[in-house]
Amino acid sequence: MNNIPKIKIGIVGVSRDCFPASLTETRKAAVVKAYTDKYGAADIYDCKQLIIESEIDMVNALKEIKDAGCNALCVYLGNFGPEISETLLAKHFDGPVMFCAAEEETQDNLIQGRGDAYCGMLNASYNLKLRNTKAYIPEYPVGGAEDCADMINEFVPIARAIVGLANLKIISFGPRPLNFLACNAPIKQLYNLGVEIEENSELDLFEAFNKHANDPRIPEVVADMEKELGAGNNKPTILPKLAQYELTLLDWIEEHRGYREYVAIAGKCWPAFQTQFGFVPCYVNSRLTGRGIPVSCEVDIYGCLSEFIGTAVSDDIVTLLDINNSVPKDMYKESIEGKTPYAFTDTFMGFHCGNTCSKKLSKCSMEYQLIMARALPEEVTQGTLEGDIAPGKITFYRLQSTADSILRAYVAEGEVLDVPTRSFGGIGVFAIPEMGRFYRHVLIEKNYPHHGAVAFGHYGKALYEVFKYIGVDVSEIGYNQPKSLPYPTENPFA
Repeated sequence: MNNIPKIKIGIVGVSRDCFPASLTETRKAAVVKAYTDKYGAADIYDCKQLIIESEIDMVNALKEIKDAGCNALCVYLGNFGPEISETLLAKHFDGPVMFCAAEEETQDNLIQGRGDAYCGMLNASYNLKLRNTKAYIPEYPVGGAEDCADMINEFVPIARAIVGLANLKIISFGPRPLNFLACNAPIKQLYNLGVEIEENSELDLFEAFNKHANDPRIPEVVADMEKELGAGNNKPTILPKLAQYELTLLDWIEEHRGYREYVAIAGKCWPAFQTQFGFVPCYVNSRLTGRGIPVSCEVDIYGCLSEFIGTAVSDDIVTLLDINNSVPKDMYKESIEGKTPYAFTDTFMGFHCGNTCSKKLSKCSMEYQLIMARALPEEVTQGTLEGDIAPGKITFYRLQSTADSILRAYVAEGEVLDVPTRSFGGIGVFAIPEMGRFYRHVLIEKNYPHHGAVAFGHYGKALYEVFKYIGVDVSEIGYNQPKSLPYPTENPFA
């Protein structure tokens, strides 16, 4: 992934002046050793300046970690900790912050060796709230050296997403297609998140595309496409146009990223795109997403924002799919019932025309877009990447602004089943526990659009923390609740 941040966490030890500073020094050293032994030393910096009671200590520590190139911070309470200066450090650090604390080591040293960091975390959290300062606090933030090392490692993907959002530009082309109001949402929340957006006409894109005709780089891109597609290269004559379009997007990114380090694209793909460009952009979208540059379909701005967050969290390729159709009952009975723990209503099919990267498909082939070809000449609908999505763990999720600019999100873990879809497009048979209730009482009840982002693995824990950190109220983060926990809108008699 070349479009997401590299995280370097500065770990700063804090100590209250009436507690032995040696507790923080030795405990922090053990945490750093545990981290580097298990995860490597590349993304952690051990700050030499301890913060005791002095605000000047805080200033010196802040300068040290900034000079070391740290873009994330771990405040480590080796003992009770100085609640003022430690939270001032969090307030003035420009980047994501976490807090964790040391547990007591042994019953044989609970007089001079007792640190009371368990207590100090309470005061730290209280002071963070007083200062309106955000910080990630793990589910159980008190532990030994290896425990804290694991907490810091769990913070890395969260920090990647936070740093990425603060340096992201979304480039969009064209208004949402007619009858796709579901993909239309206010951009106000993008600015609240620190995301920039550049909205362009699809006519601007068409002009740039035409200027790339006969680009000398086209043959090289075509060769790379041929290598990727292999035996699935069923539409070889369309590849030069697709290569021309890919170069158009990549050049646009470099010319328009401005001061932003990371970019995502909300692209137009119909209704006039096919007739004017002469193809559909799905395959190119899949290739850019495979490089860590998410490209959403149908100018879905919050869809590509969600894809970027998932790319940062998973450090892997993601996709954007329609939560599309039910699984036929005969398919369920033949291939799923009794072979998996899933009920019929746990299953559904996720689909898009062909924007899922080839690396996430069981096999792939270049085809025409069947739905569009029902109303258009087949030759202008070529450019989709079809194939069944590879089976394995997934997380379905989305961050969305409502029409009145309230941020909402959902997260649900599940899997793609090893069941042939017998259908077209980039598609898979998905199973999420209690999907039926989740579909009704989160996706429908909270007015989410049909597009959902998919990360290939279980990343619910990190995504949930990212959504909390960026300011989504926990009451607005939906998930697939177990039967024992009814939704507020669920009919108790149903």
